[in-house]
Amino acid sequence: MNALQGKTGWALLLALAIAFPLLTTNSYYLTVMTLAFIYAIATLGLNLITGYTGQLNLAHGGFMAIGAYTLGILTVDHQMPFWAAFVLAGVVCMIVGYVVGVVSLRLKGHYFSIFTLCIGYIIYLLIEKWESLTHGTVGLIGIPVPAAIGPVTFDSVQAQYYLVLFFLVIGAFLMHRIVSSLLGRSFMAVRNSDALAEALGIDLMRTKVLSFVLSVAYAGFAGALYAGHVRFLGPDIARTDLTFDMVMAMLVGGIGTLLGPLLGALLVPWVTQTLQFLQDYRMLVFGPVLILLIIFLPDGIVGTYLKRQARRAAAARRGQRQPARRHGADDAADGKAAPAPSSAASAGADHA
Repeated sequence: MNALQGKTGWALLLALAIAFPLLTTNSYYLTVMTLAFIYAIATLGLNLITGYTGQLNLAHGGFMAIGAYTLGILTVDHQMPFWAAFVLAGVVCMIVGYVVGVVSLRLKGHYFSIFTLCIGYIIYLLIEKWESLTHGTVGLIGIPVPAAIGPVTFDSVQAQYYLVLFFLVIGAFLMHRIVSSLLGRSFMAVRNSDALAEALGIDLMRTKVLSFVLSVAYAGFAGALYAGHVRFLGPDIARTDLTFDMVMAMLVGGIGTLLGPLLGALLVPWVTQTLQFLQDYRMLVFGPVLILLIIFLPDGIVGTYLKRQARRAAAARRGQRQPARRHGADDAADGKAAPAPSSAASAGADHA
């Protein structure tokens, strides 16, 4: 894990991701990894509102569906260019997210989570029942692949893999800039204590709504990439199962860290695919493994590692201070053994 810290670690991960298509000739593996990257982008957004701001949004999968359907409807029904529809997918999610955030973020704790769970189910029902707009259970068919950018086309699975990887890198970089900025510290202050954050002069409502809007923007763009990759959409994309998969990815990797959600979003799909041979019984294996992971690594893989590193660093600092204290105690003991001459003696010596 030490090798994954700092710029060197991120550069190593990027190099492995770039080399992955060269190491496998199986298009199925590329498809699984591409979908894992898309879910990783959405999970980064969920980690912002949940891990860094402390608000569990259970409608995140619904916002991913809004982004996917926005791109699908605009490209299929209105023949809008792919990249224009892609941008609008994120914008629409941000607008809807602002409206939902202004209403829902007045609630706190599990009340907010329950409210957003209901919002997610409403989104699912709208997609399923509003047939004139979303095509209902028939779904959207024939969504175009991402349009070419100059001489670069995205017709092949490998090209789409690199396209999604590019957006994942951009998303991770922007997220790093956000959480490392004063704004990110405001998010974390709200997470730690509403009262303390408000005492520091932070506008709670404005900060929470901003975090919510930024998080659903990630979901919207991830949904648009998903639509361009699979080229078919049905109401199932809006089911709450997708949100809970993202929550599971955060718990496995480490909530409130940057690398944790990425690691979890990549690890969970591969474990699920590995257990496919068990068919309906795979959850009998996956469930206990997840429970054991939460019991022994409650902060996730990355979160537990970072806490252990922090404890070791604190122990090392205490170890460095102890020799200095012993040295000071020895000096004090020497001073008692050989006291300084009295003032009277000093005066006599000066007179002589």
